[in-house]
Amino acid sequence: MSRQQDMLPATLADLDRVRAACKSMVRRRAATSGGMSLVPLPGIDIAGDVALLLELIPAINRKFGLTPEQIEELDSRRQVLIYSMLKKVGSDLAGRAITKKLVLLALKKVSARLATKQVLKYIPFAGQAAAAALSVTAMLYLGNSHIDACYEIARGTINK
Repeated sequence: MSRQQDMLPATLADLDRVRAACKSMVRRRAATSGGMSLVPLPGIDIAGDVALLLELIPAINRKFGLTPEQIEELDSRRQVLIYSMLKKVGSDLAGRAITKKLVLLALKKVSARLATKQVLKYIPFAGQAAAAALSVTAMLYLGNSHIDACYEIARGTINK
């Protein structure tokens, strides 16, 4: 891992590059999630989404320099700044160790879509396509919302 990935982005240009890379990661995971929703086994897609998010969210945090370990390496002034930005933004996933419990709480935000997806996937063709679309949408929503929160936190530290 390069030293650049181990620290907060220092400029807005760096921050924009990190955001673009993270959005690309989210799109790839969303496509994988959509593909998993086509498997007609109950719960396999939800388990897959949890596994994808357990990998994706920490990767986003790492790119933005917002893992607990990265924050601990900063001087106390920057730590206080980050923790105040975390509180201001209200992120549940940035700056924290990501657990299955946290991922499941995040998935509850899109649970209505996921419940619909479970029913739709058993309707031939159109239902499966709708289930895949819902899965992709849910993963994009969760991933991009987290990126937006991390971006705001990191941007707040650049401007101070």
